[in-house]
Amino acid sequence: MAVANHIHDLLYRYECVILPEFGAFITQHHSARIEQSTNEFFPPKKSVSFNRQLVKNDGLLANYIVEVENIPYSAAIEKLHEYVQDLNAVLEENKVVTLEKIGTFNLSEGNKLQFEPVAENNYLKEAFGLSGFSSQEVLRETYKKQAEEVEEKAPVAFTPEKRSSGGWLKYAAVGLLALGLSGAAGMNFYSNQITEHNLAEQQKAATQLENQIQQATFVIPNPLPAVTLKVAKQSGKYHIVAGAFRLEENAEKKVQQLKKEGYKARQIGANRFGLHQVVYSSHEDRLESLRTLREIKKSNPGAWLLVQEL
Repeated sequence: MAVANHIHDLLYRYECVILPEFGAFITQHHSARIEQSTNEFFPPKKSVSFNRQLVKNDGLLANYIVEVENIPYSAAIEKLHEYVQDLNAVLEENKVVTLEKIGTFNLSEGNKLQFEPVAENNYLKEAFGLSGFSSQEVLRETYKKQAEEVEEKAPVAFTPEKRSSGGWLKYAAVGLLALGLSGAAGMNFYSNQITEHNLAEQQKAATQLENQIQQATFVIPNPLPAVTLKVAKQSGKYHIVAGAFRLEENAEKKVQQLKKEGYKARQIGANRFGLHQVVYSSHEDRLESLRTLREIKKSNPGAWLLVQEL
């Protein structure tokens, strides 16, 4: 499989994917928005940009290639190195190179690398399948003016005969209005009565329950002394991965080995390939996790950083 496909897959799951010796692809979240000038609605999205300064291998892409293509870590590193060499050769010759589904690179006159992402690609998993749409503007004022014009064209006229003969209708209307008001007042009074009844019943039930709790006694003949345990809870979305194992027993052996070495190791569950992941530790702060990763890489070059909410 092409390296570009691996980068494309990882961008849906991680904020930063580094292509060693070349640069880093970084995703940025954008909220849903409305373009009022065109009445267009756009869903939330995650766009990708490129940082030429981040070229040091963090192990993420290489370990992903190891899992997907089932090759040794050294072979994955060599594959990435050859891929970057090919990219640079194409750029020097054609000044333009395109990574499918990701974007296009080109060299400016000053040999400055520029990146143009694929506009229609959205890396936000939660918005998968959503697309923008446009809606017609609601012209409320226009319809109001049209109604006023119709009323002006068709006025209602009352003749003296109709006004005199319809006098009893005026009193009937007044009577109906009075009945309606009294009925509404009666309904409000009835509703208030029901509400007050419900509140009173709830208060009565709560009082009875409280009395029963106060009257209840619990006797333990030989109470055990209280034991207080202080457990350091592992938290944070930055996890330093030591390895992934097909058998859970091997993963647990790795955890015990790392704990003996002084690490806060643990299992964080199986990944989508069914491999049981073991981490050295988990961190809240990204910079702290990167500093710890650099120290661990001195003894384990295959360690890498996983960014994931558990």
